[in-house]
Amino acid sequence: MSSGANLKVYTHEFIDIRGAKRPQYMHHMTANWSPIAQEERNQLCFGVWGVIGTTDRWPRVINMWEEDGFSGLAKGLGHETGRPNMQDAKLEKWWNEAANYRNGGFDRVLIPAPWTRTIGQLTADGVRGVVYAHEMVTVERGAAPDFLELVRTEMVPAYGTAGFELVAAMRTSMGDNSECVLIWAIPTWDAWARFELAINDVTGVELDESGRALQHWQRTLLARSTGIHRFLMLAAPLCPLKIGRQPARSDRVDNWDEG
Repeated sequence: MSSGANLKVYTHEFIDIRGAKRPQYMHHMTANWSPIAQEERNQLCFGVWGVIGTTDRWPRVINMWEEDGFSGLAKGLGHETGRPNMQDAKLEKWWNEAANYRNGGFDRVLIPAPWTRTIGQLTADGVRGVVYAHEMVTVERGAAPDFLELVRTEMVPAYGTAGFELVAAMRTSMGDNSECVLIWAIPTWDAWARFELAINDVTGVELDESGRALQHWQRTLLARSTGIHRFLMLAAPLCPLKIGRQPARSDRVDNWDEG
């Protein structure tokens, strides 16, 4: 948990990948774009993950960026859209190459629960998962802030019994306050398997204390939400949660020149 209020906002992106180009896209995003974003937009890479296709639509990548509040995001968007083509010169060059690797995407701006950690705090605390769970929870209109408080008081302790550690608890802005995004670091594949057995109430599985806590939470979740979707992700090679820092120009391997 954060010791001070998290006043950042976050850009969250679903990216559809062309064929087998996911590794190239993830490297182009982290090593080639992230250093520019840090310097010109005060934008930090929160995470880049590859979606595990068995659990969701594929091939797909999730990007998240930490912005310096809405004012910082506004400055970044102003910088980006200052030319008639809605792209600054460096973004245009980066985008033209990225088009070889992706088909398009869908973005949203997220507001964090004030008690969640920034990417700097997460990396300083050494948060890391073998695999990550991404959850999207919909609730009644206007209820997202109250649901995130329930995440803090009940969901984090319940998931913690399975070894899951919270990475992000956020709500979608520019809408009706009905959508939340949660990301969890999972320590082992076995921990995920045991979690799913418990939370899905699989017949014949004898539950331990953790399993009972998870089932209790699941009943609460079903009562307090209108929709739940969970899938798994793996961190990109240069994801900050994997390397413990922001990607840098020194991580570039293909002599890419931003111009």
